[in-house]
Amino acid sequence: MNFQGILPAASYPLVIWVRMPRDNRFWFPISCLLPRIMLENLFNFRKYDYSKLVFMLDNHNRAINYLRVSVTDRCNLRCIYCMPKEGLSLIGHKDILSYEEILRIVNVAVKTGIVKVRLTGGEPLVRRSLVDFIYSLKKIDGLKDITLTTNGILLERFSEKLFQAGIRRINVSLDSLNAQKYRNITRGGDLSKVIRGIKKADSIGFSPIKINVVTMKGFNDDEILDFAKLTMKKPYQIRFIEYMPIGDAASGNGFDYLSNDVVMERIHSFVPIEPVNGHIGKTDGPARIYKMRGAVGEIGLISAMSHEFCESCNRLRLTADGHLRACLLSDDELDLKTPLREGCSDSELEDLIKEAIRNKPGRANIDCYETQRKKCVRNMSSIGG
Repeated sequence: MNFQGILPAASYPLVIWVRMPRDNRFWFPISCLLPRIMLENLFNFRKYDYSKLVFMLDNHNRAINYLRVSVTDRCNLRCIYCMPKEGLSLIGHKDILSYEEILRIVNVAVKTGIVKVRLTGGEPLVRRSLVDFIYSLKKIDGLKDITLTTNGILLERFSEKLFQAGIRRINVSLDSLNAQKYRNITRGGDLSKVIRGIKKADSIGFSPIKINVVTMKGFNDDEILDFAKLTMKKPYQIRFIEYMPIGDAASGNGFDYLSNDVVMERIHSFVPIEPVNGHIGKTDGPARIYKMRGAVGEIGLISAMSHEFCESCNRLRLTADGHLRACLLSDDELDLKTPLREGCSDSELEDLIKEAIRNKPGRANIDCYETQRKKCVRNMSSIGG
């Protein structure tokens, strides 16, 4: 088993300054080594279980520390590239993981090195009692970061409650700033609700607010600059994501892949754009970050098709029906729900999660020629993005 982490020293140097008994003007130091456990008990400053600072490495030497959790396959939109026109056969209530089951999985996953969880769907805000669930997630020792991805339709209603529950960073999916085009691609969505939700989240203090834009040739490639210009006055991170045809929804929807190289060229033709360096963390995603000259916000490019980033992938995905998926573009999944409901121990559950990490593919089975795109069996709404 490969592990990577920072282990604390067994003892720490301690320097004590002592004043001369007969002359208060002079002090001299006495140095010694104090065992860690004595120092922690003496000053009561121990804060972390050091074992949880260890990341598990997969067989390709990648630290896996990020879990995306789909809390539901249900959504209040029907985006054309996400689900087929006739809709999906939704998972029955008893077939999706309960909040208690998700909490148990996350608790155990933290022991393997997971420190970041992103809540997704479907649309996570349509599931009842989500805010209460977030409060429970925040109590898990060792979990450092909880974020959420939403389509923004319910964001105005839930912003304050999410902030109070401890969420500080959100991603909002938004593929057009044109009300009619937005209505078309979402099959009936109201753009004004999303805009109000983003403004409300901004006023409350969410930061950063990341806006995910799936770029598609012939649909929204004429809005690239409109999205980019939002960063001139607002501290948003506009993330251009290359379209990936996944599931049955990808068949015959009329959308074509557009390389982020084209996106970069169009933005750069408007104003110089430069890379932002020095702030990428170990749990951050694959976005390459840039900034337009004079802008407040940032531009992110997620280029899974033209510039694959498998070598730095650090994530697992938990589907709403309890399957652990190590790669977005691989249909290999590990069933966690059945063992959970058959009474497996935490140790057995941990072994399953470690198995998924060990067997995570080194590279997605994806062909970057435009005429030969990988199509997964599951639709994006059931995977969790």
